[in-house]
Amino acid sequence: MVRNPKQAFWKNCRVFITGHSGFKGSWMTSLLLNLGAKVKGLSLPLDDSNFLFNKIKKSIEDNVESIYGDILDKQLVKKTVKEYQPEIIFHFAAQPIVGLSYLDPLKTWETNVIGTLNLMDCLSEIKDQCSLIVITTDKVYENKESLYGYRENDRLGGSDIYSSSKGAAEIAISSFYRTYFNSEDCNIKIASARAGNVIGGGDWSKDRLIPDFIKSWQRGQELQLRSPNSTRPWQHVFDPLFGYLLLGAKLSLGNVKSGHSFNFGPDPSKEVSVAELLDVASSLLGSKTNHVKVKKTSFEEAGLLKLNCDKAAKLLGWRPQIDVDLALKLTMSWYKEYSEKNHVVSRLSEKQLECFMNEAF
Repeated sequence: MVRNPKQAFWKNCRVFITGHSGFKGSWMTSLLLNLGAKVKGLSLPLDDSNFLFNKIKKSIEDNVESIYGDILDKQLVKKTVKEYQPEIIFHFAAQPIVGLSYLDPLKTWETNVIGTLNLMDCLSEIKDQCSLIVITTDKVYENKESLYGYRENDRLGGSDIYSSSKGAAEIAISSFYRTYFNSEDCNIKIASARAGNVIGGGDWSKDRLIPDFIKSWQRGQELQLRSPNSTRPWQHVFDPLFGYLLLGAKLSLGNVKSGHSFNFGPDPSKEVSVAELLDVASSLLGSKTNHVKVKKTSFEEAGLLKLNCDKAAKLLGWRPQIDVDLALKLTMSWYKEYSEKNHVVSRLSEKQLECFMNEAF
């Protein structure tokens, strides 16, 4: 089991999280509060997509200053960064839904590319040292359906709008670093983090596999799948978040160089297809949910995605700690208890987080 030697680093550390009310952002906010960090967050105004944050808000609202606005609002971002003077920034804010990117491609590119540039352009307002961790995706790579896991220096690409916007964001990050922050005495350090398909309790986002599956299960309906035989790098949300924390601490302490990208994915030896994942999920819920393949859509989806995480293992000491079986058990137990106990999830979320922290830290 990997232990984190940098736990004390986070005590009273000023952390700024964009997209802090989203699925991953909500879990990261809770994790950082448990580590004793001081957290400020910037997100769009809350709505139904911020399900997890809305449910656990009472447990964090007294400890987090939340600012509601758009990452595209340059003046708001600049004002927030200048006043808060963060030591670490985790940039989660994005348009993350592939289906929505087909409906609104320009908004997707604006949010994922210009929003990232807005944030990086405001880093000049920070007087002391600050490390920026930009969260992207495994989909930044030009996917050739290869059997080997993609490495950080593999060619970037993106055959759909969402993937290409994230690939473009990676190019923007690299160019900004090389142009403005590529000197040994620079106070700004930058890295990007590329994770696979995360699952976990509290995600109700539209057009995502597990949330759609849970909704079908609750309604007793048949779940329609676009690509039941496709494999994805499924991982529990806690695993990449732990990787982001290691990256943030080690980048700030000078243990890894600025300007690098890191993959955070599951054990590549355990490939699971969409259909296989749902079969296990159904058995964990104690009831069968039928799923069928739908006719071909306009969505262009990869049949195989796999990440090579040797770099994170070597330079950060990170390895996935939750295999796909345990990831599904944690996820399904969360949704099952949510359904059975009248939607009381705050304590359940804290319990799962505490158990993971006891093992990881």
